[in-house]
Amino acid sequence: MNMRRLERMRPVRRTPLAAAVLAGMLAAGCSGATPGTTPHPAVRNGASAAAPMGAPDAKVTKLLVVVEENHSLAQMRSGMPYTFRLAKRYGYATSYHAITHPSLPNYLALAGGKTYGVSNDADPSAHRLTGRSVFGQALAHHRTATLYAQSMPSHCDTASNAPYAVKHNPWAYFVKERRQCRAHDVGMRRFGRDVAAGRLPAVGMVVPDLQHDAHDGTLRAADAWFRSLMGRVFAGPDWQSGHLAVVLTADEDDGSLGNRVLTVVIHPSQRHHVVTRRLDHYSLTRLYDEAAHLPLLNHARTAPSMAKAFGLPVR
Repeated sequence: MNMRRLERMRPVRRTPLAAAVLAGMLAAGCSGATPGTTPHPAVRNGASAAAPMGAPDAKVTKLLVVVEENHSLAQMRSGMPYTFRLAKRYGYATSYHAITHPSLPNYLALAGGKTYGVSNDADPSAHRLTGRSVFGQALAHHRTATLYAQSMPSHCDTASNAPYAVKHNPWAYFVKERRQCRAHDVGMRRFGRDVAAGRLPAVGMVVPDLQHDAHDGTLRAADAWFRSLMGRVFAGPDWQSGHLAVVLTADEDDGSLGNRVLTVVIHPSQRHHVVTRRLDHYSLTRLYDEAAHLPLLNHARTAPSMAKAFGLPVR
């Protein structure tokens, strides 16, 4: 940015939030940092009070879910320090449970409100699901929906190609939604553009690759990746409007601790909020539907409401 031009500009009254955001933009611009590799200045030192809070009373109309892999609540709490600082800063659940083992049926539960009887991690050629996903449901009701899959070779790719694992991409299994999937199940390059433009979807999911979801990589690597992702989110207009909520969860634990996983709810309405009520992946399906004002999908109809448990403003 031309600093002489800045000096000639007429002073403008700014709110404290606008001033903080502008300062962060100038710092990022002057440092030459590449978006997504360096956290936003507001969160560079952790989940501090300097992080932009957005509008706490704004209705949640956009939900972005980030899914990690195969670690329990205790493991994630100790192994992902940045993530747990956000959990304590905003909100988290202490009795949130995955549905089953292994990975795939849990992703289907999140995206479809049921496991469809799937009990393995086979690819879409073995599980041609004819039901509706929450993504297809959103599009059918004229809402927006996008799944962002890191390292996926092509849109809605139905074959694994490490570090991309199709078993972590639930939309690819819903065969009647394949055309929609090819249009809206995309890579992370689109994520950066959508965040910057304030175009995050009403129903969104982010699937890190095997190196960054703690499946093959470490919890520390997953934590650093999530920190970078949240740096972008905190700097974006969707967060600053107060209409975006971000939920981080895990598909399942490591099989040793009752399938209880860390689930973090990040929204300006949350202040040091710890929820002890039992919740599960169907509760998160329900939150998608409640935030997007959609009919409750399958087991989401009877699942405990995350919106009520956390007091999220969805109506």
